[in-house]
Amino acid sequence: MATLSTPNESRPHGPPGDGWRSQGGDSLPEVFRSVPVPRDASVWRKIAAFAGPGFLVSVGYMDPGNWATDLAGGSRYGYTLLSVILISNLMAILLQHLCVKLGVVTGRDLAQACRDHYPKPVVIVLWVLCEAAIAACDLAEVVGSAIGLQLLFGIPLVWGCLITALDVMLVLFLQNRGFRYVEALVIALILTIGGCFLAELIFARPSLGGIASGFIPSAQILQDREMLFIAIGILGATVMPHNLYLHSSIVQTRNFERSPEGKREAITYATLDSTFALMFALFINGGILILAAAAFHANGHREVQEIQDAYRLLSPTLGVGVASTLFALALLASGQNSTLTGTLAGQIVMEGFLNIRLAPWLRRLLTRAIAIVPAVAVIGLFGEGKTTDLLIWSQVVLSMQLGFAVIPLLWFTNDRVKMGPFANPLWIRILAGTSASLIVILNFKLLADFFLPASWMARLGL
Repeated sequence: MATLSTPNESRPHGPPGDGWRSQGGDSLPEVFRSVPVPRDASVWRKIAAFAGPGFLVSVGYMDPGNWATDLAGGSRYGYTLLSVILISNLMAILLQHLCVKLGVVTGRDLAQACRDHYPKPVVIVLWVLCEAAIAACDLAEVVGSAIGLQLLFGIPLVWGCLITALDVMLVLFLQNRGFRYVEALVIALILTIGGCFLAELIFARPSLGGIASGFIPSAQILQDREMLFIAIGILGATVMPHNLYLHSSIVQTRNFERSPEGKREAITYATLDSTFALMFALFINGGILILAAAAFHANGHREVQEIQDAYRLLSPTLGVGVASTLFALALLASGQNSTLTGTLAGQIVMEGFLNIRLAPWLRRLLTRAIAIVPAVAVIGLFGEGKTTDLLIWSQVVLSMQLGFAVIPLLWFTNDRVKMGPFANPLWIRILAGTSASLIVILNFKLLADFFLPASWMARLGL
């Protein structure tokens, strides 16, 4: 049953005239400030206390929606597009730092901040767009998990999609035990993905010189239209809008001091957590592209972009029987990991924008149903060969929503009235503004390429 939530009166609110229309309320109230932070402890103990939210966020940067673009980039162009993965990862680190600042300083997640700043009609539009993006992201994760189940166990994709609904119960069980249990499961799955790709890279024996040169940006990327298209796809699929809402919320699960010094310390340690986790995501995304370059591009298989094709070719190409199995296991872990964080993001968005709470099981079931129904319908009507199209469409929907999350984030963290001494300094404003502009422009280009006829694109000079 839906209930209207009210702010927790025991929670310290901002002073009058702090730039917000209301005093706000606890984000994810069932786990709000539930993780203790030692006051007088060593640096390492504090790092450990803040470790976790960054890994939940990093999951969105290595979800199944990224796999197709990384596979296509590596198989077609070798190591060249590694520089694009690096640049997109650096932009992600900066944006997630801003999410940390917003959550720690204002005590609001991004959805709550939008509700407390914009007129109600704008809030409703932003909420609808965000719900569409979460459903699209969840769709990619459901399809990815279903493909993993099919490759490993031969389960038909339709049944695999339905099985993914069971993780709703797993999230509820773990969250009721404590938020640290959710974080522990996510980290375990991330380590599984990393271990699988480390083994794959050892089997593939990639060129170290090629990897090193690939991290250096090349003018060829801008000169080759098809390479540029894949590069835009990598950039567009990297920053997930729901991650911005998620991180600004779950950083508040830490019970840090609310003094200026305590907030400054929390921002430092939470940023360290997310930066380390996102560098691990860089290893995973880079690993997919490097594996495709070494296994496929170097052996003449330069049109591999579907996950199923990569699975079928890996073991014969590398001459290692377990290679394909490890690839499918990593895919399944990636899909399951992403669904865990996607359901949390759905709860944060609905509660933050509308100030309405549903029973957690109902909210998660609705989020999963919105993803499962179109996946099952498309696979049932058009066959299993359309799964790649589903993944592409999910990335298109995400691209359409990204600017509506990034721009408010920059607006709020630049505002000295709302952020006080924690407002972004000039150099961060310039870097963040440039990154946001690049992301929005490239996503617009991706959408234009997807929807507009080639003749129109030529007239526009795109």
